[in-house]
Amino acid sequence: MLNLKPYENTARINNLFQSETLKQPIAIGTAMHEHEIAFIQDLAIIMATAGFITIIFHKIKQPIVLGYIIAGAIIGPYTPTVIFINDLDTIQIFSQLGVIFLMFSLGLEFNLRKLMKVGLPALVAAVLEILVMIWIGYKIGGFFHWSSVDSLFLGAMIAISSTTIIAKTLSELSLTKEHFAQLIFGILIIEDILAIAILAILSSIGTSEAFGLSHIALTLGKLLLFLTVSLSIGILIVPRFLSYVAKLGGEETLLITVLGLFFGFSLLVVKLHYSIVLGAFIIGAIIAESRQINAIERLIGPLRDMFSAVFFVTIGLLFDPHVVVQYALPIIVITIAVVFGKVLTCSFGVFITGQGERTGLRVGMGLAQIGEFSFIIAALGLSLNVTSKFLYPIAVSVSAVTTLLTPYLIKLADPSANMLKKILPRNVTYVMRVYTLWLHAIQSNRQRSEIKYAVQKSLITILINLALVGAIFICTSYLQKPLTELIFSKLNIELTKTILWSTALIFSLPFLIAIYRKLQALSMILAEFSIRRHVVGRFTNNARKVISETIPVFSMVIILLFMLVLSSDILPRIELLFVIIACGIIVALLLWNWFVKFHSRLQISLMETMKKKDKHSPQD
Repeated sequence: MLNLKPYENTARINNLFQSETLKQPIAIGTAMHEHEIAFIQDLAIIMATAGFITIIFHKIKQPIVLGYIIAGAIIGPYTPTVIFINDLDTIQIFSQLGVIFLMFSLGLEFNLRKLMKVGLPALVAAVLEILVMIWIGYKIGGFFHWSSVDSLFLGAMIAISSTTIIAKTLSELSLTKEHFAQLIFGILIIEDILAIAILAILSSIGTSEAFGLSHIALTLGKLLLFLTVSLSIGILIVPRFLSYVAKLGGEETLLITVLGLFFGFSLLVVKLHYSIVLGAFIIGAIIAESRQINAIERLIGPLRDMFSAVFFVTIGLLFDPHVVVQYALPIIVITIAVVFGKVLTCSFGVFITGQGERTGLRVGMGLAQIGEFSFIIAALGLSLNVTSKFLYPIAVSVSAVTTLLTPYLIKLADPSANMLKKILPRNVTYVMRVYTLWLHAIQSNRQRSEIKYAVQKSLITILINLALVGAIFICTSYLQKPLTELIFSKLNIELTKTILWSTALIFSLPFLIAIYRKLQALSMILAEFSIRRHVVGRFTNNARKVISETIPVFSMVIILLFMLVLSSDILPRIELLFVIIACGIIVALLLWNWFVKFHSRLQISLMETMKKKDKHSPQD
C-alpha cells in the first residue's frame, strides 16, 4: 500500500545507521548484500517493463500513464504466477518521491495570468463540477452500502479530472490554442487548487475522524491563509534568489538549489501538519514565477519522469484483477457517472457564464475522465487506513476506461452539439442564444468593467494584506515558547507577552495602513454609487463623506478583533493592550509616509515578478 506519511521509515533508517554494516570501512567493488541486490533487481524490472510498455503505447498513440499502470499490473503480485518484485516497501519510497515530483511539476505549470484570462467561467465550472461529483460519488457509495468514509473518498476521487491526460490528448489533436482548450486549462488549474484543499480536508478527516462543517471551515480557513502568505512572500523572494543563483554558475548549481528549495519547503509544510504534496505544489507554483522556469523545467524533467513512472507503475502493482471482476458493476456505474456527470456539470457551468452551448459541450466532453489526483487521493486513504482496499483498483479501472474515451469524446463534441441543436425545441435554443448575447452585452460595458476590476483588485489587495497580518500574529504566537526559553527566560510572562504583541503590531503596521487606504478607496466608490444627487439633494456631499469615513473605521475595528482572536495566546492585560494600540497608532501617524513607501516597494516588486513574460505564451 502506498504511504504518504513523511516519517514512516524513520525507525528503519535509524536502525540502518546503528547497524554494524556502516561501522565497517566501505570499499569500492565489495560484494553487495542480498537486499541491495534485490532492490536493484526490482528497480531494473520496473524500469525495463515501463520502458518496453512506453514504446508500445507510443506506437499505438495511447496515454503513457495508462501504459505505466498496465506495466505495473503485468509484474504485480496479483497477475503472474511468478513474483517479480521482492522489496515493495523500498519501491514505495520511490513512488512517494514520484507523488511529490508530480505535484511539483503541476505547480510549475500553475499560471496566475492564464487563470485570470479565463477567470469566471473556469471558476464556476470547476466549483460546480467538484461539488456535484463529490455528491454523486457519495451517493453511489451509499447505494452500494459502502462506509461513509469510502463514499466520501470515492466522491473526491471522481471529482478531479486529469491534467496530464487532457494536456497530452489536446496536444496530440493540435487543439491547445482553441478557446475551449484555454477554458479547460483554466478549469484544470482551479481543480488543482481545490484538489489540494480536498487533500488537506481528507487528511484532517482521516486523522481526526471529524466531519463537522465547523471543522472543515476551520481547515479551509487555515489552508487559505497559508496559501496566501506562502505565495505572496515566496513570489517576492524566490524568483530573485533563483536569478542570483543563475548568474553564479552552470545548470548544476541551479538544479541543486531548486531541489533544496523543493525538499526544504516540503519539509516545512509537513512540520506545519499539512500534506507533503501541498508543499510540493506551492513551491512549484512559486518557482514558476521565476525567469529561469524554462531551464528549471528542463532540468527537473528527467527526475520527474523517472519517479513519476515508478509511482504509476506502483499503482499497477496494487491492481487486483479479481477485485475488478468482483466490483464490475460499481466500476461500470462509476464510469457512467464520471462521463455524464462531468459533461453535464462542466458544460452547464461554462454556458451560464456566457460562453455558448457549443463551447460548453466541448469543455465538458474534454474533462470527462479521472487520473493522477484520483490515485493520490486513493493512496491517501490507504496510507491513513481509513478506506477499503477495493477503492484503489476501482479508481485505476475507471481511470483506464475514461482515459481511452477522452480523445473520442473530444472529437464527438461538435457532432453532439449539432445533434443537440436539432433535438431541442426552437424556443429553447432561442432563449439560450438570447441569454448568451445578454451576458456578452453586460460584459462589454467598459465603464462597469473598469469599476468592477478596480473593486476586485482592491478587495484582493485587502485580503492578501489581511492574510499577512494574520500570519505575523500566528507566527509570533507560535514562537512564544522557543523565544521565551532563549531570550525572555528572565522576564515575567506578562512583560514577555507585551513585547511579543508589540513586535507583531509594529511588523503589521505597513500592511494595516495599506488595508486602511484601500478601504478608503472602496468606501469612496461605494458612496459615489449609492448616494445619488437627484435623491439626496443638497445633503449628497455630507452623506457621501459620512459613508466614506465610517466604513474604513468600522472595518479596522473588525480587523482589530480579528487580530486579538488570532493572538489570544500572547495577549497582555487589557490596560497594557490599550496602551500598545495607542502607541501603535502614534507610530503609524508619525511614520505614515515611510510605511506607505515601504509597502509600495513590496507591491511593485511583486507586480514586476508577476508581469514577466509568460512562459506559456504560445498557448495563450
